[in-house]
Amino acid sequence: MSFALPWLLILLPLPLLLRRLTPSIAIGRPALILPQHLLQATRDETGAEIRRGPWLTALTWILLVLALAGPRTEAVSDIIPASGRDIVLAIDLSGSMMKEDFRLDDQPVSRLDAVKRTASAFVAARRGDRIGLVIFGEEAYFAAPLTFDVDAVARAIDEAQIGISGRGTAISDGLGLATKRLSRSDAPTRVIVLLSDGVDTSGNVPAVEAAKLAASHGIRVHSIALGPEDLENQPKSRDAVDVKTLRDIAAAAEGESFRVRTTADLQRMAATLDRLEPNPSSRPPMRYWQSLWQWPAMLALGCLILLTVRRHGWAG
Repeated sequence: MSFALPWLLILLPLPLLLRRLTPSIAIGRPALILPQHLLQATRDETGAEIRRGPWLTALTWILLVLALAGPRTEAVSDIIPASGRDIVLAIDLSGSMMKEDFRLDDQPVSRLDAVKRTASAFVAARRGDRIGLVIFGEEAYFAAPLTFDVDAVARAIDEAQIGISGRGTAISDGLGLATKRLSRSDAPTRVIVLLSDGVDTSGNVPAVEAAKLAASHGIRVHSIALGPEDLENQPKSRDAVDVKTLRDIAAAAEGESFRVRTTADLQRMAATLDRLEPNPSSRPPMRYWQSLWQWPAMLALGCLILLTVRRHGWAG
């Protein structure tokens, strides 16, 4: 325990100093002359109260000074403070995400299921960040607005289905929608995490131009290329991912580009992304001072009430 204003404790001996420095008041003869036996009875009845009075007054003063000094203890809050960072995940839901070329727990799973597992775990751990979700295929829309409720965003990722946004791949539309929402944010740090496994086939503008627009608003873009095949090595493959375009998107918006071929790559990507955009939940717990002044103040009030009752009772 400590005090917010410890220097106020120097007031403790103030009554003693005043008593010593103040001249005593001479008491004249009693105005009422009583017989000796009545005077002795009165002294016996009130002597104990008079003797206890100074101690109760001293205790009241001590408690008041302690309350003014502000006793406090240090406490740790389990609430994670806001990081000042807004993150929008833009997830590709084109038809190629149905392809089962990933493995989870030694079982073949679709690209979408692998992304769901990794992305929902990533989002659920971002307490302190505001997270939003954009889903795009032929069209793009917001599946979850920017919110501190990361569990709700994780559920939205788990519930995402292929086909609800068309089977094309409009990367630039997904980026544009995420940029539009983040450009209105006043957060110090704004980030788009783009996950795609295809080629930008349905966008109205080139995807790299959309990334440059994001950069002009101070928004950083990290791109994640999903799938074992890419156009650089299998240019004729129908489900190959355009790694070069995704790499150029990240470079244009001062982000990082990731190449993901397996579930292990996805997990390593999530860990790397945590280092690039530090997780608020890994920060030291928030410490604060818990005030205790109300306790000595309440005890002092009780002493004052007791002094008043005794004085009136004795006077009566």
